[in-house]
Amino acid sequence: MECCLSLYIHVPFCAGRCGYCDFYSTPVGSFSGFREIRERFVERVLADVRSELEKVDFVPTIYVGGGTPSVLGESLVPLLEGLGRLLPNEPLEFTVEANPESADEIFFRTCRSNNVTRVSLGVQTLFEKSRKAVNRLGNVASVLESLDRAERFFPHAFSVDLIAGLPFQDAAIMRSDVEQVLAFEPAHVSLYSLTLTEGTHLEKNMRKNAASFQKIDDLWLLGKDLLEQAGYTAYEVSNFSLKGKESLHNKRYWSMENWAGMGPSASGTMIDDETGTGIRLTVKSDATLYLKKTEQDVEYLDKDTLIKESLFMGFRSLDGPDEALFLKRFRKPITTLIPRTIAMWQDKGLFEQNRTALTKEGLLFLNRFLAEVFEEISG
Repeated sequence: MECCLSLYIHVPFCAGRCGYCDFYSTPVGSFSGFREIRERFVERVLADVRSELEKVDFVPTIYVGGGTPSVLGESLVPLLEGLGRLLPNEPLEFTVEANPESADEIFFRTCRSNNVTRVSLGVQTLFEKSRKAVNRLGNVASVLESLDRAERFFPHAFSVDLIAGLPFQDAAIMRSDVEQVLAFEPAHVSLYSLTLTEGTHLEKNMRKNAASFQKIDDLWLLGKDLLEQAGYTAYEVSNFSLKGKESLHNKRYWSMENWAGMGPSASGTMIDDETGTGIRLTVKSDATLYLKKTEQDVEYLDKDTLIKESLFMGFRSLDGPDEALFLKRFRKPITTLIPRTIAMWQDKGLFEQNRTALTKEGLLFLNRFLAEVFEEISG
């Protein structure tokens, strides 16, 4: 029996696609009779959850993401109520994502009354010109209203996403975005650098100006500094929280603990601690197909692959990889795999002396560190 398993549910619908988005989602306007579509989607998800939980006796965390879960409207009620009936326990953390334009009073009441412990709001920016440039729906007024609701319904228990490097952003706008968000006292802020999806109009425009990429880095560093000055700890590359308010669900990803994925494009990874091997199941990225049946791609993960993934994910966190779990699965400590890289980065003052983790400064050079890690592993 798989005794402990987190759940990720991917809602593949959104009100409209943003210019930078590379997640699988389909605008609700693409469907005829969306009310029926969303009802069928909820039924399919709950059937998949029911099947998965036959092997589980404890679910530590649930994350409902997307897409935009808040566009489910009334259908969010049967989804959350259904999960409540199926779960073997009350999760330690239960997160639902939302975009401000669809996170109305009813959405927050529904979450609050169905054991959701955490709401994550996709704010991105509070500068109207930047929002319009990347096709964000709603307006700044609607974002502020949603932040006010989040503060009322989930005081010190909600998260906000911000993006650094959007069109028309400058240092003053970045500072304003952070300060306005922090006025609502979120427990957690995810600060991402703008990622350019190949082939999008946004990507083509920004590729014309190499200075755009330096601007992205500079704005992200400014946002990081502002958050840390306000008492938020960068406990992972892009995630900041008040003490004790880290995302438990995401920490399970970074520790490579087991989770299952439901909904189109969702993936799950299950690792056998005895053999150090695993399996990854990814639902096909097709919402129409998913309404009929659940089809998954299967990837078998050998020990070498999982060792690299465990290091890749684990070193993203300020705590570093879970050393005890790594040793249990792979029968060797991390320090014996990459002694040369660790010693070099300790000499630079970028790797902790008393634990297997990068320092706060070291995390800023994560990609370079990981390149050296994988080079040493490959011999």
